Amino acid sequence: MSQFFAIHPDNPQARLIKQAAQIIHAGGIVALPTDSCYALVCHLDDKAAVDKLRRIRGIDEKHHLTLLCRDLSEIAVYARVDNRQFRLLKAATPGPYTVILEATRVVPRRLSHPSRKTIGLRVPENAIAQALLEELGQPLLGTTLILPDREGEGDELLTDADTIRERIDKQVDLIIDGGACSLEPTTVIDLTGDDVVLVRQGRGDAAAFGL
Repeated sequence: MSQFFAIHPDNPQARLIKQAAQIIHAGGIVALPTDSCYALVCHLDDKAAVDKLRRIRGIDEKHHLTLLCRDLSEIAVYARVDNRQFRLLKAATPGPYTVILEATRVVPRRLSHPSRKTIGLRVPENAIAQALLEELGQPLLGTTLILPDREGEGDELLTDADTIRERIDKQVDLIIDGGACSLEPTTVIDLTGDDVVLVRQGRGDAAAFGL
């Protein structure tokens, strides 16, 4: 059975954030509110935790996972960012966007897209997510909390902590209740080519990237 923390969405309790960080350092999987919908997150460098996260989501190694970063300077450690890309990112972050960029060598090979050597990154505009990233001092690896198809009902996007508790209480180590999140995932933007490409329209307005 997972732990369940009720954390204030605007003023996260430092004691609970510290405990959440300890759970992640110990290899735990955490259901975390963001500025789009809830996400499943784990430690960037823990292969066993990453494999478990993929199993919960029902995805294979070809599926892009996302690095949740504190700010643009942290993105630049894990992705190659030129001047054009930086200007676009500066205008749109923090916010409900995931951007695809070329990964640097700092990113473990198993986390970047196998054929393209790219990585998805985002800077969430959510006080709980930001507080946890600050406490950890490094990015989190995450994915939208969508559960695989159950009895033909279609994939299930979970946006409420109590529902998450009902569905995956025994599969994760911590559920953070930070209030209801959006019903939409992030907008995904591919910045790896000469043209900006909209991969998925979500909560973020693509006009921020000139689309």
